[in-house]
Amino acid sequence: MMTKRMWMGALAMALCGLGACDADSGADDGSLGSGSAGADPTVGGDPQSPPDDGVGPAVGQGGAQDFGQFRQILEDGNIPGPETLDDVGFFAEHRIDLGAATCDDDVCLQGSLAVMGNMVNGNNCTMVMMGMTTPVDIESMPRPPLNLAIAIDTSGSMLGEPIEYVRSGLLEMQQVLRPEDNVTLIAFSDGAQVLAQGLSGDDPALTEAISSITAEGRTDVYGGLRAALQYVDASVDPLRQNRVLLLSDGESTTGVVNDARVLTLAEAYAARGISLSTIGMGESFDPVLMRGLAETGGGAFYFVEDPAAVEEVFVEEAQAFLLPLARNVVIDAEVAEGYELRGVFGTQRAVVTPGRTRIEIPSLQLAHRVSSSDNEGGRRGGGGAMVLELTPLSGASGADVGTLRIAYDTPWGDTRVEQEVEILSPLEPGETPQDGFFEADGTQKAFVTLNLYAGFEMAAVRAAAGDGLGALQVLEPLGEAVAAWLAVNPDADIEDDLRYVDLFIDNLEARGVEAPMDAPPPAQDPWPQD
Repeated sequence: MMTKRMWMGALAMALCGLGACDADSGADDGSLGSGSAGADPTVGGDPQSPPDDGVGPAVGQGGAQDFGQFRQILEDGNIPGPETLDDVGFFAEHRIDLGAATCDDDVCLQGSLAVMGNMVNGNNCTMVMMGMTTPVDIESMPRPPLNLAIAIDTSGSMLGEPIEYVRSGLLEMQQVLRPEDNVTLIAFSDGAQVLAQGLSGDDPALTEAISSITAEGRTDVYGGLRAALQYVDASVDPLRQNRVLLLSDGESTTGVVNDARVLTLAEAYAARGISLSTIGMGESFDPVLMRGLAETGGGAFYFVEDPAAVEEVFVEEAQAFLLPLARNVVIDAEVAEGYELRGVFGTQRAVVTPGRTRIEIPSLQLAHRVSSSDNEGGRRGGGGAMVLELTPLSGASGADVGTLRIAYDTPWGDTRVEQEVEILSPLEPGETPQDGFFEADGTQKAFVTLNLYAGFEMAAVRAAAGDGLGALQVLEPLGEAVAAWLAVNPDADIEDDLRYVDLFIDNLEARGVEAPMDAPPPAQDPWPQD
C-alpha cells in the first residue's frame, strides 16, 4: 500500500528546488530539511531571523507583476490553467528580505547561496538567489516629465462598478502627476476616441475627461493600443518617460483580433523607446496577450481580482513613473565547473546556455511593498528575487560556485554601471549540512517560494491534461511541507500561498478527485522532465 508519506518520497525530485537533488543524501523518512517540524529551527547554526520587516528598499523588474487571476479562479471554486501562472508574477508577490544595499551605485546586485535539504525528504538542493537593492534616497531623485497615453477599455462589459473604479483610480493617479507631464486619455470600444490630448498633469480639463468616461460597445484592443502608441510617438522625447498604460476587461471582439499582430505593434513601438504596462480585470480578458504586451513593452502587467483594486494599481503604476532606477539592464551569471545550471526562475527574460545565463531587463523600479505583512491593496510589487537552480556534479570539489555580473545605464544620463559578485561556498558540491546552509536570510523564503511555484505549475498542468489525481499527488505533500515550515518561520506571504494550496486541493476534491491509499506512484518524477 502506498501511503502519503511514501508519496512524499516519490515526489522528492519534484519539490527539491526543481531538480537539484542528490538521491543518496539527506533523510529517507519523509521528514523535512531545515525548518521542519521537530527540527532545530536554526539557519547555518544561528537562530532563525524574524520575519522581514523591510530591511533595505528592494528593486523590481518590469514584466508580469502578480498572479491574481490564478488566485481568483481558485477563489471561484475552479481549476486554473497553467497559462494563468508565471514565475515572474509569483515571485513579485513575495517580499524577500535582501538586506541593506551593499554598494554606492543606484542599483546593487546581490547574490546568496542556499544549500539545504528539500521540503519533501531532505535531499540536497543547491540554489543561488539573486536580488537587487538600492541605497538611493528616493525622495531626492529627480523625475523627468512624462509623455503618457492611457488607453481605457470602455466596452459594455465595463458598465457599472468597473468603470466607476477606473474613473476613481485615474483621478487618484492624477494626484501624483505634475504640471510638466504630457497626458493623453483614450477610450476604446468599437473604435478609439481621444478624450484628452497633450494636457498637463494638473489640467482641470484632464479631470473632466476622466469623469466623462462611460461604457458601451465591443472591445477593440488593437485600435485603442495603436492610438495610444501613436500619440506618444508623435511627441516622443528622450528627456521624458515615454509610456502607455492599457486597461481592458475582455478579449478583442472587433477590429484586429489576431494576438500576434497586436504584439508586433507593441514590439515596433518598444524599439522606439515607448514602454507599455497593462492592466487586466474581469473574467474574460486575455491573460496571455496582456502579459505578453507588458513583457514586450518593458512595463508591468497587473490582474485586478476586485474592481476596487484598480485604484491601487493606478497609484502603484504612477509611483513607478516617479521612481525609475536603471535602464538597459544586463545580468550575466556563470556557473563554476562543479555545478550544472538547471534553470532560472523569477524572470522570463533569461537566455540559458550550458553553464551560464543572460537576463536582459528594459528597466528597474523601486518595489512597492516594504515587508511581507504589507498587504494593503494586495501583495503585488514585492520586488521579486530571481533564483538559479544548480545541480552539484558528482566528484566535483572546490569553493567556487559562480560569478554574477550586472551592467545598466543610469536612468537619465549616459553612465554605464558595472558590478561583479562572486558566489563561494564553505561546502563541497553536493554536501548537505543537517540544518542547511543559508548565506542570507531571504534565501530560505526564496526556496519555499520556488517550491510553491513549481507545485502550482505542476498541478495546473496535470489538471489541464485531465490528471486530477496527479495534481492532488503534487499538492498534498507540498501543503504538509509548507505548513511545517510555517510553524517555525511565520510569514504572511507563504501563509497566503498555503491557503491557495488548500483551495486547489478542495476544488479538486469537489470534482470527485481522491487519492486512494493504494494508488501506484507516478510513472516518472513530475519535475524536472528532461
